[in-house]
Amino acid sequence: MSEAQGKSVAFRGGGFAPKAHRWVSVMVFVVLIALAEWGTRSGWISALTLPKPSDVLTTFQELYSSGLLFGHLMPSLSRLIIGAFIGASVGISVGVLIGLFSYIRSGLVPLVAAIFPIPKIALLPLFVIWFGIGEGSKYALIAFGTFTPTVVATYGAVDNVDRTLIRMGQSFGLSWWSIVRKIVLPGAMPGILSGLRISLAIAIILLVAAEMLGAEYGIGAYILEAGSLYDLERLFVGVFILSLLGVIMSACISLIERKLLGWRV
Repeated sequence: MSEAQGKSVAFRGGGFAPKAHRWVSVMVFVVLIALAEWGTRSGWISALTLPKPSDVLTTFQELYSSGLLFGHLMPSLSRLIIGAFIGASVGISVGVLIGLFSYIRSGLVPLVAAIFPIPKIALLPLFVIWFGIGEGSKYALIAFGTFTPTVVATYGAVDNVDRTLIRMGQSFGLSWWSIVRKIVLPGAMPGILSGLRISLAIAIILLVAAEMLGAEYGIGAYILEAGSLYDLERLFVGVFILSLLGVIMSACISLIERKLLGWRV
């Protein structure tokens, strides 16, 4: 009897729980870079289409040593953080309001559906006219491009909250605000964070587009200059920096998910 009581039973629902295998992602990058290095050195890949990864690394080191890396990176980070923060915060707020209030939903969902398919890059000349060629137009483009997908993801996440939990809260006499704070927002958080991953990726794309117009410093301006000179090493350094920004942002979202969504385990 004591042996039966001391025997542990595996949690049956644990088979679908994601497990972290960070070495797998590292190996994927290492294999791809090694294949590119081998292909360019052996002549299987033309040097006119893809530079050697070792040459790209050397160019990155030169950029770092010259101090130009942070000269281009810091303005880009400033534009990205400010623009994405404005767009995401307003987008989450509007999305929650759409999900909670029927009158706001009736008024804003058609408007969001109308502006969502518009290519945001096509609006850059309009933002330049409205806000000037300086930082204002860049912030506005990134914020607007981040706003629309965040709104759609947020009110979709609110709609997908289990209505049984809401009815249960009502049966226990919880107030409207308590239901929103303790049931709706936590239940919608996974969908909101998933939408933020997409929104931040769009923000990086729009950052590059904005910096290619009228910016002296920034990753987009650096890529534009390298492309005009057909300097593939510098061009791929800019692409590498953008990819690194994407990885860092994804890691930040994953960290927020672990902090806020521990209740899912």
